[in-house]
Amino acid sequence: MRKRFAKILATLGPASRAPDTMRLLHEVGVDAFRLNFSHGSHEDHLANIKTIRSISEQVGHPIAIVADMQGPKLRVGEMGEGLELRYGDTVSVVRSDDASEGAIVHPHPELEKILKPGLVLKFDDGKLQATMISETEARIDVPGLLKSRKGINVVNAVLPMSAMTNKDREDMAFALEHGADWIALSFVQNAQDVIDARKIVGDRAGIIVKIEKPSAVEDLDDILAIADAAMVARGDLGVELPLEEVPVVQRKIIRKGRELGKPVIVATHMLESMIDAPTPTRAEASDVATAIYQGADCVMLSAETAVGRHPATAVAIMDRIITAAEGDPILWEYFEQTTLPHESSAEDAISRSVETIARTINAKAVFGYTRTGSTVQRIARERPPCRIIGLTPDAGTAARLALIWGTHPVVTEDPASFEDMLGRVRDLAKGVGLESGDRIMISAGVPFGVPGTTNTLKIDTV
Repeated sequence: MRKRFAKILATLGPASRAPDTMRLLHEVGVDAFRLNFSHGSHEDHLANIKTIRSISEQVGHPIAIVADMQGPKLRVGEMGEGLELRYGDTVSVVRSDDASEGAIVHPHPELEKILKPGLVLKFDDGKLQATMISETEARIDVPGLLKSRKGINVVNAVLPMSAMTNKDREDMAFALEHGADWIALSFVQNAQDVIDARKIVGDRAGIIVKIEKPSAVEDLDDILAIADAAMVARGDLGVELPLEEVPVVQRKIIRKGRELGKPVIVATHMLESMIDAPTPTRAEASDVATAIYQGADCVMLSAETAVGRHPATAVAIMDRIITAAEGDPILWEYFEQTTLPHESSAEDAISRSVETIARTINAKAVFGYTRTGSTVQRIARERPPCRIIGLTPDAGTAARLALIWGTHPVVTEDPASFEDMLGRVRDLAKGVGLESGDRIMISAGVPFGVPGTTNTLKIDTV
């Protein structure tokens, strides 16, 4: 069982897909692995899934698998040797499958439909910028060389396209077939995108919405109401929003996710310099700590573990940064002072009580019986200063809980009686590192095994 509460999500790639490396990454801190379907074949991803499940069996506890969909990424078309964009010049922007001399070409009919005067286009992760002065011509604002297949970001516009491409649908079906625990949906624009994904995913996996477009920020409440988790995808978000707004939006998303009891992952450029360097910059270390101080459930490594030279070291350093931040009493004072909305339900009453009782009796852990994971997530959003042991008979629920703040999932059968529950928990307590005399709490629903019936909170001693 980890000593820290926030989780680490690491991206797999050429630098980390060897089974021994994946096992090492888990040992030094990885709680969940991200499969990036923008790269690699289905055979590659299946091999990774099998390795993760094998490691999970070896270590005796679940590891979450996040399948990250590519989404409808807009890209320029074939640009030959590249087009030199000069400041102030006027350049044609046309839809074409072939290169056109002196013009920016793209293959997207959806983009062609919304081009109008005043619309801002950014290229190559924001390195270049142009403003449309007509439906087919743009003025260059930020110059440079535009090469083939570089990304296009449309600022402050909702594209008439779904967050799922045909490729995404095929990738999603493959990931679900092979047991992915979470599906990350890229370039979500509004709540309808999540509704469309839910029709495919159902309850077979949790849906993570990647917030990387301003329109998603504007529709955040409706999107998070129906999604299961959120990711602050700061790469594209930082291209389409002014840079100074990204930290504000990050904090807003984390706050809203916690209010709803839905985990929030902070991603992109967290320890970027460690792609090559053996240590991060001081600013990067501060960035990771800031996410923890804001209440993030999870922080993510991308290229650092996918293609970086020091994947295990990056994880170990991130683990150290999180642990240091969580050792600061100021963090726990912030959690304690934050006012959260509560529902008039037994589940919320118990979840709220767990945090208060944990501080009062110095409890070391709360054991929460759950079938769907909802009770444990409601407990986690309260940020109790003790471990959360998620007990469930469902292996899929257990794996999803591996991404939840402070939660150590355990697959176990529902108890037959109250006395059986106490006996099982006491046995399990020793298996997760608790000692005789430690005070614990047990949250459960009576009758046992019925979803949505959490109505009991028991204080006990190991």
